[in-house]
Amino acid sequence: MNTFSFLEKAALYRGDQTAIIYGNERTSYAEFREHSLTIAGNLLQLGLSAGDRVAFCMANNPRILEVIYACFAAGLVVVPINARLHPKEMAYILDNSGAKVFIHGSEYHKGIVENIAVFPNLTARVCFTKEEGTIAFDELLDSTNSLNCAVEIEGDEPCWLFYTSGTTGKPKGAIWSHRIIRVVCMNYLADLHNIQPGEMVLHAAPLSHGSGIAALPAIARGATNAIYDQTSFDPKSLFETVERLSVSHIAFLAPTQIIKMLEDYRADKFDLSSLKAICYGGAPIHVEHLKKAMKTFGPIFIQLYGQGESPITISGMTSEQHKTLLAANDPRIGSTGTIRTDVEVRIVNDNDENLPQGEIGEITVRGDVIMQGYWNMAEATANTIRQGWLHTGDIGMFDDKGYLYLLDRSKDVVITGGNNVYPREVEEVIMQLPGVVDAVVLGIPDDYWGEAVHAVIIKEPRSDITAKDVIDHCSNSLAGYKKPKGVDFVTEFPISGYGKILRREIRAEYWKNHEKTIGGSVKLGTEAQL
Repeated sequence: MNTFSFLEKAALYRGDQTAIIYGNERTSYAEFREHSLTIAGNLLQLGLSAGDRVAFCMANNPRILEVIYACFAAGLVVVPINARLHPKEMAYILDNSGAKVFIHGSEYHKGIVENIAVFPNLTARVCFTKEEGTIAFDELLDSTNSLNCAVEIEGDEPCWLFYTSGTTGKPKGAIWSHRIIRVVCMNYLADLHNIQPGEMVLHAAPLSHGSGIAALPAIARGATNAIYDQTSFDPKSLFETVERLSVSHIAFLAPTQIIKMLEDYRADKFDLSSLKAICYGGAPIHVEHLKKAMKTFGPIFIQLYGQGESPITISGMTSEQHKTLLAANDPRIGSTGTIRTDVEVRIVNDNDENLPQGEIGEITVRGDVIMQGYWNMAEATANTIRQGWLHTGDIGMFDDKGYLYLLDRSKDVVITGGNNVYPREVEEVIMQLPGVVDAVVLGIPDDYWGEAVHAVIIKEPRSDITAKDVIDHCSNSLAGYKKPKGVDFVTEFPISGYGKILRREIRAEYWKNHEKTIGGSVKLGTEAQL
C-alpha cells in the first residue's frame, strides 16, 4: 500500500473541502491531489526512478506537503532538511543521502552558490524562483507529465529519510518505510488525538520535523491543515490565528514554544475557546511549566515521546491523563505517560538485561514503528538495533504503575565522584524556585570530582535571586552530590530549528580546552530516587 492512498481517499470523499490554508491561499483536497501527482510526474521526467531520494529545504508553506505526497506517489524517498541549517550542513545531508534533486526556497540560493564547492552533484536543483543553475518550481507544476495515479509500491519500501539532529557526531538518516508511516498515522489517531474530518488543525512547528509528521494523520482523516505563516514563532500571532480560524487542534509544539505562549498570553485579548488539543514533544517539559500551561489554557495538552528512530511513537499522555494527574497532584504528571498501544518498551542495563520497576537504565523499544536502520551506516544500525530492539540512548525508568520517566540522554548524565546525576531531576527542583523562567543543568570540568553539577538559569527580569539562593533551595530537596556547585545566569538559551534547547552548545563553552566532553560512562541499574 502506497501512503499516497491517504490523500487519494481524502480527495475522493472530500475533494471540495479545504485541505490547506496558508495566509490567503486555499487549496482543496482535489487540488492538493492534483498538484502532488503533477509534481510526481515531473520529478520522474527528470530521470528519477523508484527509490531515488528527493531533498527539500523550505520555510513552512503548502509546497512542503505537496512535495512529500509527490514523492510518495512517485515511489521516491523524501529527505526533509531543517530550514535553519547552514549550507554546508545541507550539503552533508545531500551527499550522505545521495539525493538527486534538491528543492529549496529562494532565500537559500545565495548561500548555496557561495558554498557550491561542497555540494554534491545533483540531477537538478529546483528553486522557488528561476535562478542560474536551477529549475523554477513552477516547472514542476506543468500538467503535461502529471501521473494519473500513484505507482504501486511495497509496504517495506523506504519513503522517508529523517536526519537526526547530530547531537553526537554527524547527522544520521533514519529510514522510514511506507508501513512505518502508516503505523505512525494510526497510532497518532488511536492514542493521542482522534482527528475528525474537517477539523481545523494548525501546524506551528517545522513541517520538516514533528509537525510535518503530525500532518500525515490529519490528511488521512481529511482535516483542514492551517500552516502558520510567520517566519518565526510569535505567540501573539499564533493566538490571533487560533481565534480567526477557530483552530481546535495544534498538531505539535516544542516545550520552548509553550513557554513563549505563557509569557505572551492575555485572557482579555484572545479568545482561544475553540482550542481542544495541543500535542507537545521533542523534549521533556518542566512540570512547573506544564502546570502553568494547563492552568492558563485548560486541560488540553497531549504529550508524545518518540525520536527520529521511532517517530513520535513510544509513550504518551492523553489530555484526560493530564487532567486526572494534575487534579490529584500526582507526580506522574512529570512522566512521559504510558506505553503506546502496539509498542513494547523495556529498561535495560549495560548487558541488555531487563531491569525491574524503579531501576534506572536505557530505554529500548520494539514494534513496527522503529526505523529500518540508518542510511548507509551498517555499523551504527547494528549498534542501535540489537535483536529487534531499538536502543534509544535515553535514560529512564518505570514506576509501579507502568508510567515511563525520561530522565536524560545518556550523554547528558553528569558523573560526579562516581555518582550519576540526572539533570532533569535537578532542573525540576530549580524550576520550583520563584523567579526562575528556565534552567539547564550540566556537568562541567572539575579536577577532583571529574565533573561538577552546574546550573545555567534564565530568571525573570525583575527577579533578584542569586546563585546562593538556587543552591540553598536545592539543598532542601536533593542529596548533597546532586545540588549545583555553581550557577550562571543568562538571558537566553541557544535553540535548534526544532525548538529544542541546544545543551551541547551550552556544555561546549565549559569544556573548551578539555580532552573529554563528558565525565564518563553512565552506571545503569541503580535505583531511582524521584
